[in-house]
Amino acid sequence: MYAYSKFFTSPAVLCVGSRVLARPISVSCFNRRDPTLEQQALVPVSQSGLSRYIQTSAVSLDIDTAAKFIGAGAATVGVAGSGAGIGTVFGSLIIGYARNPSLKQQLFSYAILGFALSEAMGLFCLMVAFLILFAM
Repeated sequence: MYAYSKFFTSPAVLCVGSRVLARPISVSCFNRRDPTLEQQALVPVSQSGLSRYIQTSAVSLDIDTAAKFIGAGAATVGVAGSGAGIGTVFGSLIIGYARNPSLKQQLFSYAILGFALSEAMGLFCLMVAFLILFAM
């Protein structure tokens, strides 16, 4: 029992075990094993001189990309509001024309003005979404 516990607590086995646990599953499954790493794992850590640094550049890039997509998605919500605004403007035009047909020309000019303002807000939201995606 003592020999069994001594074997599993040796520095070489701990080094190999921690190296396998720290690697992502995709790297462990799909990459070939490098014989030099297996030979280095048998040498105690104090003699090998190996040091492992934490690399966060790939993770930071993934977080930045995800933040861009979330921000662009939140900015495009305004486009749906623009569509709802255009529907409201022309729905009100139809109701106003039904109540007083003699004001047809004045109501239509107001409706076109409301359509232009609502569409401009939607285009601004879309422009901000594209700026978030491609300019940052």
